[in-house]
Amino acid sequence: MYQQFYQRFLKANQGKQHYSCHSHYFWPDVTRDAMLAYWDDSAKWVDDKWSHFFKDVVPCVQRHISHTLGTDYPEQIVFAPNTHEFVFRILSCLDLAATQTIVTTDSEFHSFNRQINRLDEMDNIEVVRVPTQPFATFNERFINAIQQCKPNLVFFSQVFFNSGYSVQNIDTIVEAVKDEDTLIVIDGYHAFMAQPVDISAIQQRVFYLAGGYKYAQSGEGVCFAHVPPNTTLRPVYTGWYAEFGALEKRKDSNVQYSDDGMRFGGATMDFSGLYRMRSVFELLLSEGISVGDIHAHVKSIQHAFLFALDKLNHHLVNRDALLVKSLKQSGHFLTFSMPDDDITARLAAFLKEHGVLTDYRGDRLRFGFALYHNADEIDLTCLSNFKEG
Repeated sequence: MYQQFYQRFLKANQGKQHYSCHSHYFWPDVTRDAMLAYWDDSAKWVDDKWSHFFKDVVPCVQRHISHTLGTDYPEQIVFAPNTHEFVFRILSCLDLAATQTIVTTDSEFHSFNRQINRLDEMDNIEVVRVPTQPFATFNERFINAIQQCKPNLVFFSQVFFNSGYSVQNIDTIVEAVKDEDTLIVIDGYHAFMAQPVDISAIQQRVFYLAGGYKYAQSGEGVCFAHVPPNTTLRPVYTGWYAEFGALEKRKDSNVQYSDDGMRFGGATMDFSGLYRMRSVFELLLSEGISVGDIHAHVKSIQHAFLFALDKLNHHLVNRDALLVKSLKQSGHFLTFSMPDDDITARLAAFLKEHGVLTDYRGDRLRFGFALYHNADEIDLTCLSNFKEG
């Protein structure tokens, strides 16, 4: 019933079943108009466009994101082209010449994983990676690691990219961090605009990172961080955006920082992504579609998808192969464990040849779901023709 908003992408991909939306969501048609509006505003304002962006576009998108996260401080939302900028900017608040301990998981996204692997090469940096499996005991084991290691930084995903497991009761993890100087970062990319998120109880304590490439349906180049209010952190990795807004006056330094979330700002970026994101928020608002509605629709499609698999009775792709058995504990994609990496790659390639677009990580095959999916269009019969040998 929501396909009317995605006609351009659907027309360009006729005959395909797009199940990789957890990596790249189709953009609704309104985003094309948003791109043109960005061009028109750039032509109109020219060198004055930065003031226009920060007075008009940025506050609007900040309000939408803050409302979606349940926070009281839209001014604490700051933007960057990617979340890795925020990761390193936050890391630059630590004294990397001193002994530092980072507690994280074995299932974080590539850029963060690569970055801390590089830091882990330093003798003074200790990285503690808590396995996410078994999922039933993850919270307990992660909290134990925090209490035992007394880290300088805690970093974990709300929904893990390589399994789809959605961490339950994230507030309890945050509350377990007793040292107020410990930085807490939640990677919310696979949760934001997919499942209802409410960080109101922990908004004073956490950095929350996400962006537009996945469920916010806005494409690349528009990521954001919620920065804890009243923080006085001074990232070493800093750009001219960090001086926007009210500036604190320091006697011991000539480098000044904004007194809101912009203190974690970087430098010049392409603002077309914010135009796209604003248009998506405005579309959903005008149609009365909430994140709860999106979540309910996707869960109904997931049920229909598994029912179709049950009827097919495939020996590889079936309920028993699910990494996360309960749909109540999964994000908006389902991950199936395959016998090995080679079979997974060949199966994904086979599906693509037959118009079923998905993706994989190692021996894990992932199927994602979106607003533009309808239960009566699910067709997995081609799986019956896949040959392992």
